[in-house]
Amino acid sequence: MIVDCGVYAGGERQDLPKDPETVAQALDDDGECFGWVGLYEPSPAELRRVQDLFGLHELAVEDALKAHQRPKVERYGDSIVVVLRTLWYVDEGDAVETGQVSVFVGRRYVVTVRHGEGAPLTTARKELEERASVLGHGPPAVLWAICDSVVDGYETVAEQVEIDVDEVEASVFSPDRTSDAERIYLLKREVLEMRRAIVPLREPMEGFAHGSVPLVSPEAAPFFRDVADHVARVAEQTEGIDTLLSSALNAHLARVSVQQNDDMRKISAWVCIAAVPTTVAAIYGMNFDNMPELRWYYGYFVCVGGMAAICATLYVFFRRVGWL
Repeated sequence: MIVDCGVYAGGERQDLPKDPETVAQALDDDGECFGWVGLYEPSPAELRRVQDLFGLHELAVEDALKAHQRPKVERYGDSIVVVLRTLWYVDEGDAVETGQVSVFVGRRYVVTVRHGEGAPLTTARKELEERASVLGHGPPAVLWAICDSVVDGYETVAEQVEIDVDEVEASVFSPDRTSDAERIYLLKREVLEMRRAIVPLREPMEGFAHGSVPLVSPEAAPFFRDVADHVARVAEQTEGIDTLLSSALNAHLARVSVQQNDDMRKISAWVCIAAVPTTVAAIYGMNFDNMPELRWYYGYFVCVGGMAAICATLYVFFRRVGWL
């Protein structure tokens, strides 16, 4: 659906009907303004309608309809298309959900196509409309506001994932026996989703920051330096999280191995202790006639006492060496 449409001139929003046709007509009538059309999970017919009004490239429109694109910047004639992956965190399932924002930027228009619940652009639009000096840079200012909003979402997700990583580390190194391998694997898979969204943006944001991308003027480029810095920082943060999870998984597996060794030592110690009375009872249970101890008055007491003494000695020994 069409979320919002606006026409801007001199850093101010014009009081016009919220309709793509109105925006396109205003651009034809006034050479100083630009328009911003926002769509959320549009139907093919809605997007084709906007495509016809602003002359969007066929391949870019096809990519915008499919919300599974890799983050990228592509140039089509005198316009560029920026694809961003949006992220948001679902704490109940330790899951990082992904969406997509496709931004069509021309000299006098911006069209955004959003999929998924992450990074709603309403807040970014309102904040940008309150900053007339920034909005006066035209379509690059809108592109900056969108990139800044999406990257801020990355930092929020990274902070929430770090909280779960701290919980995993505390569980792995707690004195209780825990099974953390499944949760660690799930978190590593979500971190992979983060890396797929964040890492490909480093080069495009650097290009925006240095003004090497068409339609981003040297005056607007400095705004993207902060975004590029945030992307680099959250990319490093994501790498650190992945490293911590790998270390936690290795520590968990090592601890499980140690626990299994402890269990085997305990089992072996008890088997050794139990073998003493078993052996003695087996020998004297044969009942051969030429076993003089069978008819000895104190034989039973000596056997039982001897078995108890040997078992007690073994128990004390295994306790001292840490097997029990």
